[in-house]
Amino acid sequence: MEKFFKLRENNTNVKTEVVAGVTTFFAMAYIIFVQPTYLSAAGMDANAVMLATCISSALGCFLTALLANVPFAQAPGMGLNAFFTYTVCFGMGYTWQQALTIVLLSGVLFLIIAVSPIRSKIIESIPAFMKSAIGAGIGLFIALIGMLNADIVKFYGDTIVDGVVVATDYSGLGNVLNPTTLLAIIGLLITGVLMAWKIKGAIFIGIIVSTIIGIPMGVTTIPENFTMTASLAPTFCKLDFGGLLSHGFLPLFTAVISFALVDCFDTVGTLIGTATNAGMVDENGNLPGGDRALIADAIATCAGAFLGTSTVTTYVESSAGISDGGRTGLTSVVVGILFLLACVLAPIAGIIPSAATAPALIIVGVLMIQGAAKINWYDFEEALPGFLTIAMMPFAYSISEGIGFGFISLTVIKVCRGKAKEVPILVYIISALFIAMYILKNL
Repeated sequence: MEKFFKLRENNTNVKTEVVAGVTTFFAMAYIIFVQPTYLSAAGMDANAVMLATCISSALGCFLTALLANVPFAQAPGMGLNAFFTYTVCFGMGYTWQQALTIVLLSGVLFLIIAVSPIRSKIIESIPAFMKSAIGAGIGLFIALIGMLNADIVKFYGDTIVDGVVVATDYSGLGNVLNPTTLLAIIGLLITGVLMAWKIKGAIFIGIIVSTIIGIPMGVTTIPENFTMTASLAPTFCKLDFGGLLSHGFLPLFTAVISFALVDCFDTVGTLIGTATNAGMVDENGNLPGGDRALIADAIATCAGAFLGTSTVTTYVESSAGISDGGRTGLTSVVVGILFLLACVLAPIAGIIPSAATAPALIIVGVLMIQGAAKINWYDFEEALPGFLTIAMMPFAYSISEGIGFGFISLTVIKVCRGKAKEVPILVYIISALFIAMYILKNL
């Protein structure tokens, strides 16, 4: 392992990498149970989706480790699963079999980009201050995820009377006396104290201690059955190429481009933002092996479509394990092994409540927001693109939306200031693609 993963070169060891992998897995294990909920709404078999989710996640993690040797984990993406069900299936009228085929096509498109010289150019074209902004934005985004998971803050939605929206209350503070919320706050304070004392593995320790405290509180539940039986048969290779053009070319094109763009820039944003904050980038601000991680992501997406799940992407929750010291692909291997074990032992993963992992995500947000200090807030050419990048990630609940708004605003400001030559050609192309996607999605 030392020779393959270059542990000493990356100032880490097997113990640290294992702890980091376990931390990352527990921070993202919710997808095992959430993914079937989303895709079963489209008519897919829930148990088959759960199994496909575990296998495709493990494959993505192993590929990331073998191809890129970086500590990032993969799984079907949140947001992308909602887009699969509620936009592609319900909104556009595709069957889930056709939607899986669209996911496959988007994965192939992403793979073509990933194996071409464009893959490294995309990362290199992002200005240094934007990389810092992406990291800070991801920090806010992942902290928001943690707070929502623990009901510290809540989205209440619209109040509808006789089919008419009469009031809208998008967010607010949850009930702090609710056992789930209270456990998360206790866990946050425990983890914060451990971090302040610079205890190694503080985030992992915080998750375990919170889980134990949650037992008498009734938040942590011990399952009666520790094994799961499921079959891939209901979703395996159920692709439907024949009906793809049944709704015309434009909806198909829009869906494929949307999946590919969001997957690409969610991954790029996670890799660059997290690695920059953790000091894993080189002198040019690029993550060694980051371009190959894109290839792993694209292959996992294609495999996931055949298995029966939506787009696989690099998870922002990887930052939890990285904050616990993960620096190599060994962290990803550990996550992958745990996903494989979850194929039959999913209830064990479910023992860890969201209230126990929420503090880890909030603490990671604290660490990653530091990137905002590297932006020159007195120069509006940096301030507006940097702010939009940071703000749109949590506000729009999407890493790619933050990158899109940041790139577009950067391009417009530079051009209007007569500095068009300072903008890399790829930034123009990416900005144009995002604008086209926004237009097509709302036609």
